[in-house]
Amino acid sequence: MATSTTAGTAGQRNHDTARLLVSCADGPGIVAAVTTFLADRGANIITSDQYSTDPEGGRFFLRLEFHLPGVGDALGELREAFDREVAQPRGMRFHINDASRPKRVAIMVSRYDHCLLDLLWRARRGELDMAIGLVVSNWPDLAAEVDRFDVPYEHVPVTRDTKPQAEAHELELMGGGAFDLIVLARYMQVLSADFLDRIGTPIINIHHSFLPAFAGAGPYERAKERGVKLIGATAHYVTEDLDEGPIIEQDVIRVNHRHTVEELTRMGADIERTVLARAVQWHCEDRILVHGNSTVVF
Repeated sequence: MATSTTAGTAGQRNHDTARLLVSCADGPGIVAAVTTFLADRGANIITSDQYSTDPEGGRFFLRLEFHLPGVGDALGELREAFDREVAQPRGMRFHINDASRPKRVAIMVSRYDHCLLDLLWRARRGELDMAIGLVVSNWPDLAAEVDRFDVPYEHVPVTRDTKPQAEAHELELMGGGAFDLIVLARYMQVLSADFLDRIGTPIINIHHSFLPAFAGAGPYERAKERGVKLIGATAHYVTEDLDEGPIIEQDVIRVNHRHTVEELTRMGADIERTVLARAVQWHCEDRILVHGNSTVVF
């Protein structure tokens, strides 16, 4: 796998700190079981956030940060014990992640550079707690820009006839657990169902409209045609259904009849950058739990 030289610090890194995410059917005693498990092992809870869709028959979500000396080396044992003692009896889905280790991230991009460069810049400044290890593009155009950040750049051309081979190469570059997250920073290719099945890594996409409005291609042109008064951007997880994955973050800006398509595109680019950055930050800080086709963001 590629080795990153662009790693954010996101402020003072919390050594010996881990994050626990829990999702399960709601019911009494969940918090007590989780906190007792941690207390019995000498952990000190730093932050705790929880949410229930309905206290009677709903779904329960929990995010905890805790301090435990040596937790980084003991994560495997801790996960096994939590699964056995707490998760399995309650049908929980859970993750326990080392908060001191930045997420390993790969970025896919085509020819628009605004989202890509914003992520690289924020990561270099330490604003995003991630290590960018690779940029993959179906165009060669942005190689020189990415090289300034000391990040490897792989040009993988994609045509209708070569898409299976291109995706196979992309899987070699980014699959097999090499990365914790893949970000589509205006990657203008639809990923196949086979690629999504095999990659084994969450993928976040930025779409240049306020979904579910104007999914697919040309949203600014269609927004102009409809005379909308708000345009926006949406960051969401990628699924097989185009632009219909669980939404993480959105934002909008007011426009009017005087704005041209070019002006809408320029204004929208600013929103795309900030919306994508927030979504990536929240994922890297383990703040997102997927619930059906929606998300809970702590």
